[in-house]
Amino acid sequence: MHEATPQQPSRRSVLWGASAAGAGIGLGALGSETAAAAPGPRTAPAAPAAPPRQGATMIGVPFERRETVRVGIIGLGQRGGSMIDLFLALPGVRVTALCDPVREKTAAAAAKVTAAGQPAPAVYTKGEHDFVKLCERGDVDFVYVATPWDWHFEMCRTAMTHGKHVGVECPLALELGQLWELVDVSERTRRHCLQLENCCYGRNEMRVLRMAHAGLFGDLLHGAGAYIHDLRGLMFDPDYYEGPWRRLWHTRLKGDLYPNHGFGPVANYMDVNRGDRAVRISTFGSPALGLAAYREQHMPPGHPSWKETYIESDMSISLVQTAKGRVIRLEHAVSNPHPYSRLNALGGTKGVFEDYPARIYLEPEMNDDTWGDFGAYAQWDHWLWKEHSNPPGGHGGMDYIMLFRLVQCMRLGLVPDFDVYDAATWTAPVPLSHLSIKAKGAPQEIPDFTRGLWRKERPGVDSARPAG
Repeated sequence: MHEATPQQPSRRSVLWGASAAGAGIGLGALGSETAAAAPGPRTAPAAPAAPPRQGATMIGVPFERRETVRVGIIGLGQRGGSMIDLFLALPGVRVTALCDPVREKTAAAAAKVTAAGQPAPAVYTKGEHDFVKLCERGDVDFVYVATPWDWHFEMCRTAMTHGKHVGVECPLALELGQLWELVDVSERTRRHCLQLENCCYGRNEMRVLRMAHAGLFGDLLHGAGAYIHDLRGLMFDPDYYEGPWRRLWHTRLKGDLYPNHGFGPVANYMDVNRGDRAVRISTFGSPALGLAAYREQHMPPGHPSWKETYIESDMSISLVQTAKGRVIRLEHAVSNPHPYSRLNALGGTKGVFEDYPARIYLEPEMNDDTWGDFGAYAQWDHWLWKEHSNPPGGHGGMDYIMLFRLVQCMRLGLVPDFDVYDAATWTAPVPLSHLSIKAKGAPQEIPDFTRGLWRKERPGVDSARPAG
């Protein structure tokens, strides 16, 4: 089957994009939108009480030790179709099951598995809920989800309820209630639900993390992260996203649709959920003009996009405050010309780092008001990057480093570098930034998904090299 044309959506966009196109995700479930948008004093609403815990915390819970990690993959488009190559390149991994409604993509992925010398995987292509059968299998330990966003919640929940650990591309879910439910399901089933945030494993990010923990920046004060990426051409390309599902989110939400790439690394620097907590978020958004302007210039009359009204801010800027008073700036911009950037900045009482391009200023060695060479601090590279200095795969190798570490933790029976509480926290800006923009920037309380356990310091991505 060929990919979609502008006039004819692909089968996968009909199946795995239909709920996004028709449901509008139920904006009322994002939070109290009516209350947030009502006139009156612009003060933060009281944080809703956390639902009662249904099981013990997943903080500090190790994986079960296993010699071989058996992986099932749901979604074999641009992301899943490339990540399977890295899974197959890792020692101790067997890809046992694949699922995608587009049969040709599943067949191509299955051919990669057998070409790698592994047994032919089970394949699931019969409709939008065939992924349930994959999750029911007894020869799957870990489910990897790389599908349109509106399916992430249901697929993660299904995987855990069938006894599988699960890792998902960002965002984890789109509603606060869904984030709480995944926390509860993880605790109840004793299965990990991980946001596979590859940017946390970037070389620069991991170096800055270790430097921050060693005190080179002094007491931390502020940080910044972003997803600034000109996606206009890709969002209108029927051969890339297999239909309009990602573009359609720009007709539904105003805020930060993709905070995880920026929020995750800075949260790690500041030990969010490990001694500090993200408390509240305020977001302001620009007008939504970029996609309509691109459509005017590039889309022919009669293209389905002419029926779409875009409301997503071309630039959203959020300020997150932590329990310790630190400030994190998050930006999201994908609808206008701009070189790629994740900002990736960190400042403290002894100096500051800023990325894109990477530069640093630290006292006492720098005192002439001139940026220093970040490359001179390579001795602070994380041990993962010292052992894998030229990793395979895209995004500069961070994808491989992330999967290598995940599989290592599963094979050695270690605690994962992050958990469901991190996943929920890093994703909470999606609904909350929308509500804040609707409320003219009024702060929105970020739930404490750890239910008070954030106060205890514990390891994270800045992990010690295991002996095994």
